[in-house]
Amino acid sequence: MSNGAPEARLEPVVTDPVRDRGLPPSPNGASSFHIWWEIPDVPLASVSAILEVLTPPAVSRLAFFAIQASFWSHARQEGGAHTGIQWNPRHPRNLAVNWGGYDRVGEILPGTESPLPSAPGDPNTRDFAWVPAARYRLTIGPRSPGAENTGRWPARIEGLETGEDVVVRHLLCDSDHLRAPVVWSELFTRCDDPTIEVRWSEPTALGLDGEPVRVDRGRVTYQAYDAGGCTNTTVEVDRVGILQRSGSERRTAHDSVVEWRK
Repeated sequence: MSNGAPEARLEPVVTDPVRDRGLPPSPNGASSFHIWWEIPDVPLASVSAILEVLTPPAVSRLAFFAIQASFWSHARQEGGAHTGIQWNPRHPRNLAVNWGGYDRVGEILPGTESPLPSAPGDPNTRDFAWVPAARYRLTIGPRSPGAENTGRWPARIEGLETGEDVVVRHLLCDSDHLRAPVVWSELFTRCDDPTIEVRWSEPTALGLDGEPVRVDRGRVTYQAYDAGGCTNTTVEVDRVGILQRSGSERRTAHDSVVEWRK
């Protein structure tokens, strides 16, 4: 299942050249890193994972922690979308949740109106008073049943300690299943800003038949130096799940495979 990718290494990983100071010079101003789920390439009805923001940003700049999947019809990819927690200066106390995406030609997907308010009036990003270190299960799908709801995809956020259970809204994409799940951190902070750390755990995927699809491994990727990425981001496995951390010595190499804890 790992397609021959190297296993994660515990020793420091040398990155040359180094970018560990200043703002990321990427086109969107962010440095991102990802954990791509290594699962069978089968049509999925839903995907979910638990997110904990263990150390939130200490500066007033955007940071986004999300689960993403691609929308597919029988013949082709129709788009993709991501849902997750944001540290966003445009929202009260910087706290927000997002559910948005793009169609196959890169246009922003339309969606239904969210039950959550949004201080800046952003249809994709809503005010949501998440709590640092609390566990939130983020879920994409399943598609709403009924012919009249074809292509209506919900995103849900559940506070496992705090008690929220909210469908953020539905995105509209003419598709019938999901593929290619991934979780990621996208940081618009400086490379030398204080450390940000999140944990991902308990990834789940359901096939169109409602049966679970095993999620045992994830492949780690980092935004390349040439693409504007910081080189002091890292991914590590702990006793609960998989950590993503900024402002830290890199200990897991690009394209390594890490194991999800059970």
